[in-house]
Amino acid sequence: MKLHDKVVVVTGGGSGIGRELVFGLLKRGARVAALDLNMETLKETAEIAKAGDRLALFEGNIADRAAVMALPEKIEAALGPVDAVINNAGVIQPFVPFSELEIEVIDRVVDVNLVGPINMIKAFLPGLKTRPEAHLVNVASMGGFLPFPKQSMYSATKAGVKALTEALYQEHQGTSLSVSCVMPGAVQTNITENSGIDRPPGDPEAAASRTLPAPEAARIILDGVEADRLHILVGSDARMLWRLVRIAPAWALRFIQKQMAKAGM
Repeated sequence: MKLHDKVVVVTGGGSGIGRELVFGLLKRGARVAALDLNMETLKETAEIAKAGDRLALFEGNIADRAAVMALPEKIEAALGPVDAVINNAGVIQPFVPFSELEIEVIDRVVDVNLVGPINMIKAFLPGLKTRPEAHLVNVASMGGFLPFPKQSMYSATKAGVKALTEALYQEHQGTSLSVSCVMPGAVQTNITENSGIDRPPGDPEAAASRTLPAPEAARIILDGVEADRLHILVGSDARMLWRLVRIAPAWALRFIQKQMAKAGM
């Protein structure tokens, strides 16, 4: 689906990949509804974008089902009928084993990463199915197909997003709705701070040199959407591990564990 002149909803639009998706969509001629928990960061996005009435801001929690169900009507009133939804918002967990995770932390990761996208899909899917051409995009993670130690619940929720997206893809074959699952590798964002957790140990400069800049990640995602790809792999690490886990899944799990241990995580 070409994005020019389409109305696109982006969750987590106040920072990171979400902010860059907003910028990229506007450059491609779309009208954008940006949703985030933090209105201040949304306003920063708008100030940088200078998009006028092509960008509408909505403060809200995607885990709040009643609030999410009210969004389609509000967004249509501001921008017109929604043609695409990008479920981008997400959080990670503290870098600790599952046995040490507090139940409240588990609930938050599940609410934001899995329940949130489910709420958004239930709210917007009926409208998307009426459009002549529409697209649903769910951002999972390479952790969704190859889990990471000390990110057990993050990986579990992202695996759930991947499976849900693939099921929706099957259910909408032959319709006007296209479905994509985005699986980024390491991307330069502030997800750690936004998740309210401490940075993991290691050399931050060395780590940054191995991660993909957020604007490049957003470009890859939007190119994949316009090409109607089911799986959009973002970064050389995601592409490499996608192949590796199919060839030798047990070896891939041990490889990731050793790499995390070397990094002191």
